[in-house]
Amino acid sequence: MNCQEELVERLELNPKDPTIPLLIKDIEALAKVDLSTDVALLRGVWELRWSSSTQPWLKQARWLENLQILDPVQQKGLNVLRLTGPLGFLAGIAVEAELSVNGLNQVGVKFKKGGWLGPTFGNGWRPTLLTAINQTFPAWLDITALNDSMRICRGNAGTCFVLLRRKDMSVEDWIR
Repeated sequence: MNCQEELVERLELNPKDPTIPLLIKDIEALAKVDLSTDVALLRGVWELRWSSSTQPWLKQARWLENLQILDPVQQKGLNVLRLTGPLGFLAGIAVEAELSVNGLNQVGVKFKKGGWLGPTFGNGWRPTLLTAINQTFPAWLDITALNDSMRICRGNAGTCFVLLRRKDMSVEDWIR
């Protein structure tokens, strides 16, 4: 089993495993990220599976779905928090962002709106109650490992995130 397979297994079985940070460092040491050629790999629906943050909304929890939807070609991003289970689709907390590619491995993030996100109806319409965000500081993600199923990144505050691609959802489900 390679480092990435081992990390995914631990994220799925025991996300509090103390060896996860060591596996992340090993994967990052071997990774070569070049968004000038690999930017298409960013596009997708990603689920946060591990974070070094102490903030509860930036931690993985079995009862919470923490999604990040990225479409760098359209320069759009969306973070969504919602409950897991059958009622999770009814509502979530969302933050819309404008994305930019800033070099070989960095994505700039400018948060634009945040608030309530309702369910999607049969015609694709989704009610929202979002208000403008006045972001006064630069934000970015350094993408330190990237492939078609996993992304490791470090935010401007130093937080490390590991996200896995959700193949059961599409960008079009969230971003139009």
